[in-house]
Amino acid sequence: MESFSMELVAKAAAVEDVHPWRDLYRLEMGCQIIHDSIHCRPGWTQEYFLFAGDAKVGYGSIAIAGPWKDKPTVYEFYVAPQFRLRLFDLFSALLTASGAAAIETQSNDVLLTGMLHTFAPTVMSESILFQDKFTTTLAPVGTVFRSATAADSLDVSPDQLKWHGVVEVESKVAATGGILFHYNRPYGDIYMEVAEPFRRRGLGSFLVQELKRLCYAGGNVPAARCNPGNLASRRTLQKAGFVPCGHILTGSVSP
Repeated sequence: MESFSMELVAKAAAVEDVHPWRDLYRLEMGCQIIHDSIHCRPGWTQEYFLFAGDAKVGYGSIAIAGPWKDKPTVYEFYVAPQFRLRLFDLFSALLTASGAAAIETQSNDVLLTGMLHTFAPTVMSESILFQDKFTTTLAPVGTVFRSATAADSLDVSPDQLKWHGVVEVESKVAATGGILFHYNRPYGDIYMEVAEPFRRRGLGSFLVQELKRLCYAGGNVPAARCNPGNLASRRTLQKAGFVPCGHILTGSVSP
């Protein structure tokens, strides 16, 4: 119990210095990490090392740009297992040093979710997270899935076309979608859009199913998310074999 007598502080650090600690965080999470890409964007994050006495025991990440420009937000928090008896005190030290006004996390991040429900009096869900659990064999009559081409005029770079697909009905483009890899690989985030005249025919689920197959064929793991109130998207993803595995949760820090 020696750690209880140690002074706990948080000190600003460079992004590159926390990379080894982030590897430990990713390993423990073992899932798609929605805010992983923030660390790659210059000026978007401020990192802090957590100390117990002279020992470096973890880190915290604060989003400070983009949607969080006027509301610095804790989005990652990791503490070495042997120092987790001081989780709340270490998080308080992080809040004090950073001046963070909010917390944003995915509910399958156990450590930061525990801090969210302790330090933020009101918590909201921004997105439902999905993981793939079932293989489906959807085959709507008269539909064809094919790889996207430059002629489809999708707003993606040429090197990303191989991760995008199109569903055609009677030679007409009915739905488009793709896989994004701006999170932690091997996880790929699937998205899709069905043209209005072709909706409510199961084409969205068929497209998601085929994008899942494409994702696995490339050695990756499909994932997805949608707004909690988007009933159509929820049903589309579930029909294609996705099941909910968490939420993106946000809350303002109590003064």
